[in-house]
Amino acid sequence: MSDSADGSDDAKDSGEEDRHSSTSGPPAFRAAVEALRGCRLRPQIEVEPTPAPQRLAPFAYALEAVVVDGDQDLADGRLVLLHDPAGHDAWHGTFRLVTLVRAELEPEMAADPLLPEVCWSWLTGALQSRGLTYGEPSGTVTRASSHYFGGLSERPPASQIEIRASWTPREGLGGVPDTAAHLASWCDLLAQVGGLPPAGPGDASVVTLPQRRGPQSR
Repeated sequence: MSDSADGSDDAKDSGEEDRHSSTSGPPAFRAAVEALRGCRLRPQIEVEPTPAPQRLAPFAYALEAVVVDGDQDLADGRLVLLHDPAGHDAWHGTFRLVTLVRAELEPEMAADPLLPEVCWSWLTGALQSRGLTYGEPSGTVTRASSHYFGGLSERPPASQIEIRASWTPREGLGGVPDTAAHLASWCDLLAQVGGLPPAGPGDASVVTLPQRRGPQSR
């Protein structure tokens, strides 16, 4: 993970755990983290906390998730909540959400020249569909193809889509953004990238985050 102020490239690998735990920090940060922990998610999306980056903001909290269908992992991603009580010029706020989402693609879909634009619209559409207000969105959509040779030549070509993005959530009462709604929107994006149908409103199959187990090898 890099240390850019924007953070759109910063939702990947962090070798060290953030020095601030989710139980420390300003009240607004603690409230935002607790809202993430209490979010209700679809059972096909398994989420667990993961070490957060240290150098992007004074306070950070991270989650990783995988979209599961039986024994198959359809998509995976990471969501990082950053908080700087002093505010950040690039964010235009005191909170920032940073994400990385990845999924394997069918060959027909990977060949679509409009795929990057479509994937970005999935992100913005997921936020808008839940009525969320946000600012300063930025990010990249990368399509990658792998071809195998030598001892791996029997493997068919594979394609992957990767969405890196960040945005500033609107801060509500007490300076706390609705992080639960943003997490739910992010999970909507994960499900869409993974090819799951939309979950209906009030879906009784959703469960709370603490009941989910983390991503596992299958």
